[in-house]
Amino acid sequence: MTAQGVSRGGELIKGGRKFHFAPGMIARILAPGFHKLLDRIDAGLETGSILGHLPNGETRLLGGRAPGFDAEITLNDWRGLLRLATAGSVGWFQAWEAGEWETPDLVPVFAVFNANAASLGDAGRAKGFWRAGMRFAHWLNRNTHSGSERNINAHYDLGNDFYGEWLGDTMAYSSGMFADENTSLDASQLAKIAALADRLQIKRGDKVLEIGCGWGTLAAHLADDYGADVTAISLSDEQLAFARDHRASGDGAIDYRKQDYRDVTGQFDAIASSEMVEALGREYWPTFMDTIARCLKPGGRAAIQHISFRDDLFDVYASSADFIQAYVFPGGLLIRNSEFRELAEARGLRWSDQTDFGVHYAETLRIWREKFELAVGEGRLPAGFDEKFIRLWRYYLTYCEGGFRGGGIDVHQVTLIKE
Repeated sequence: MTAQGVSRGGELIKGGRKFHFAPGMIARILAPGFHKLLDRIDAGLETGSILGHLPNGETRLLGGRAPGFDAEITLNDWRGLLRLATAGSVGWFQAWEAGEWETPDLVPVFAVFNANAASLGDAGRAKGFWRAGMRFAHWLNRNTHSGSERNINAHYDLGNDFYGEWLGDTMAYSSGMFADENTSLDASQLAKIAALADRLQIKRGDKVLEIGCGWGTLAAHLADDYGADVTAISLSDEQLAFARDHRASGDGAIDYRKQDYRDVTGQFDAIASSEMVEALGREYWPTFMDTIARCLKPGGRAAIQHISFRDDLFDVYASSADFIQAYVFPGGLLIRNSEFRELAEARGLRWSDQTDFGVHYAETLRIWREKFELAVGEGRLPAGFDEKFIRLWRYYLTYCEGGFRGGGIDVHQVTLIKE
């Protein structure tokens, strides 16, 4: 469905249905055993707490033994716990969407689960048949050439008028860098862009490739402020249309192309990519690094910004599909930093000057969420986005913010230097 369809965002919701789990009457049969699951969650909360109001009228405090994130959850139906116990984060979203649980604030719910992910074990992860089924559904979204375009269009072609309501003037859809608490969203994004540009050490006339150019802000910065000759590629029709209309260089130094990274030819003095690699899928990480190594001139530099999942839990994460993969970024997978680095170095790309700034992403997401909620409240969202989609997007932004605040995920900038 294009951004001009009647029900905008419907492709994401439709895609999520492949992962749907309906517990039905089984939840009522198993209800007496749910206290054992609560016991496991209680034992696994080494920091922070969850104050739970249960369907039988009982109130129970889980954790609370050490400082951390404190969440409050009202469980309206035992089916919510069954969804969590069997289908993990996908089931937990479906339970929330169905009204089986609610909370005054979603962010600390996700933050406390992320902060205690190792000690909680599989208490909130997909298991057995459901894990296998979700993994298969995720496999159907793999990023072949045709699959990549379909996946990118489902998310990024929701419409420039939609993203423009909450991304800010830069239209940068990745983490900003905040100097302090008074830094604005746009200023943080310009600081991030400057940091990426500085890593490239480019000079006037250098040929630069940007993989996944978004709405064109970084490409315009490299062309206008550094005098680079930029080739900027994307698979999103909406993003490319905006970039060509609003981020064109005065001297024509930017070539915006609809092109898959695997099809790029030629060599460049520098390559930039900001939070594109999360869309690849693990089987395509080597191909991405092959592209960098092939297209970068000897001595050239690549500046990469990417999101990682914590190394020690990555195998469990990658063995199934989570809420984000099911409903928001079909075909996506966060990066395992150690594995990504090994792939780079095996191709003669020296991993240099890594910067980690996950707390900045949490702040970026908080501001995005506030701007999104303001647009919803003032009726400024474009026509076609129904309440179901709005609730999905609200959950997505808070889910990610909680992930960064809890330390389950992180964001990095790194320079790759071709030896």
